[in-house]
Amino acid sequence: MSGIDDVLARARARLTRVSPAELASLPEDHLLVDIRPLHNRVADGEIPDAVPIERIVLEWRLDPNGTHRIKGFTQDTTVVVFCNEGYSSSLAARDLQDVGLPNATDLAGGFRAYKEAGLPTNPGGTQAIT
Repeated sequence: MSGIDDVLARARARLTRVSPAELASLPEDHLLVDIRPLHNRVADGEIPDAVPIERIVLEWRLDPNGTHRIKGFTQDTTVVVFCNEGYSSSLAARDLQDVGLPNATDLAGGFRAYKEAGLPTNPGGTQAIT
């Protein structure tokens, strides 16, 4: 196993990953976060109600006690992060747990699994929160 495979396995061991079908059963106040780059969102579309936040600022925007955080969530909010395929989102969710969001997790299979499940998408192009 490579070094990154080990890091990924350890990160996922901490998460209760969510499948695309399970998104509908999340608490109403959950926060769905799209960390994909703008070019992916433009090309492939977006999940309705997902908040696009660039990966480079994710922890600052979602630190529940941070001065640069976005509004609309608390330390107890279920936060589901997704990327294209569900790899970098697992690492991002682990990092969000480390900054104080114990209910952070990720979308298994990422946006591609969501789209392959035939779930609704919006045309892409929303600018991310930076």
